[in-house]
Amino acid sequence: MALLRSYSNASSGMGVADHCKDTFLDLQRKKTHRYVIFKINEKQKEVVVEKTGGPAESYDDFMASLPENDCRYAVYDFDFVTDENCQKSKIFFIAWSPSVSRIRAKMLYATSKDRFRRELDGIHYEIQATDPSEMDLEVLRDRAH
Repeated sequence: MALLRSYSNASSGMGVADHCKDTFLDLQRKKTHRYVIFKINEKQKEVVVEKTGGPAESYDDFMASLPENDCRYAVYDFDFVTDENCQKSKIFFIAWSPSVSRIRAKMLYATSKDRFRRELDGIHYEIQATDPSEMDLEVLRDRAH
């Protein structure tokens, strides 16, 4: 329990590297990224950018970039066409926590998520996934419409 307590205190929780916000703004405003994957650097006690995907990358490319056995945060810029034939874009925050990842990692990502997400202004939807099926493209499509 001591481990959980030490990470639940917001002031001693994870920091957020400045480039996380800058990279998110590039995705949000400039559309230079289709997605951004963030990881917690446990030694530096901060969230950092692990990978970005270019605007032409697909959702499959994004899914393939997430580790099968470790947690990550991600944002994905989902483009779609409405029933009225309008082109729209919604930004999804995805908390990826596969059931096979280490308990310590799951706790760390769970207790740091809200604080990190607050740093990213302009998220439309949040998905928490422990299995790829929970963040299937259809799930995003249903949420965005």
